Amino acid sequence: MQSDKLRNYFLLHLIVFIWGFTAVLGKLISIDALPLVWYRMALAALCILMYMFIRRIPLSVNGKTLGILFMAGVVIALHWITFFGAIKVANVSVALATMATGAFFGSLLEPIWYGRKVIAYEVVFGLVVILGLYFIFNVGTEYTEGILLALASAFLGAVFTLINGRLIKHHKPSLIGFYELLSGALFITVYLGLSSGYTAEFFDLNTSDWLYIFILASICTAFAFIASVKVMRHVSPYTVLLTVNLEPVYGILLAFAIFGDSERMNSQFYIGGLIILLTVVANGILKNRKSAKRMG
Repeated sequence: MQSDKLRNYFLLHLIVFIWGFTAVLGKLISIDALPLVWYRMALAALCILMYMFIRRIPLSVNGKTLGILFMAGVVIALHWITFFGAIKVANVSVALATMATGAFFGSLLEPIWYGRKVIAYEVVFGLVVILGLYFIFNVGTEYTEGILLALASAFLGAVFTLINGRLIKHHKPSLIGFYELLSGALFITVYLGLSSGYTAEFFDLNTSDWLYIFILASICTAFAFIASVKVMRHVSPYTVLLTVNLEPVYGILLAFAIFGDSERMNSQFYIGGLIILLTVVANGILKNRKSAKRMG
């Protein structure tokens, strides 16, 4: 029993490390954000389909659920496009530090989504997050576009998480992942077709890009998606929340080790990032205590 717990904790940290590495891959891949996300979603959907075929998991789903899955797929496609766009126009550090606001957006959307009252301390934490963003915005005007894209990505990520929070109660993670990734790829396909986005250059990738995209689609997307949901069934939500907060830490450290000075920011940036991160952790601690009291 203890060994199973340790294995799940290790797997959770591995998944969070992989998520942090995703941002590094986004910078290593030379193509723009839109084709990058198309390749990621299409190849990841294929990987999950192969997994479902091997495990003999049925693909059947009713029309209403399929519509929700398609909507979620479009949201995650836009979430990743804005995320990788932020990395391309700014850097990994800016994108990941700003993405930590996702938990703040989630706390704003949860009362609307679940029809509950707004909690006073969440409003206070929201103001603290805004203070953290103020420090981050002071890093320089050359990063403004990247910060705005990362904020949009964080908001879309919160929406996507709330949608999946309901879906996962009734459907297998592989089924959800397959239809969402396929829907996102189809959405981008239609957009590119209508905007004449398919050119010879779109399919002309160099060898390193193919390698990085394959790692991104198979390990960082298909594997991480299925494994994360399975781990969440064995590890407490509080532990998951606190561990996931290490994603920007892992990502920023990896980026600094790989890219060096291009990831070095001024002290105000790190102060702002730390304020946001500590706020998210404090929010998780308070939520866990309130949940424990209700159960007690």
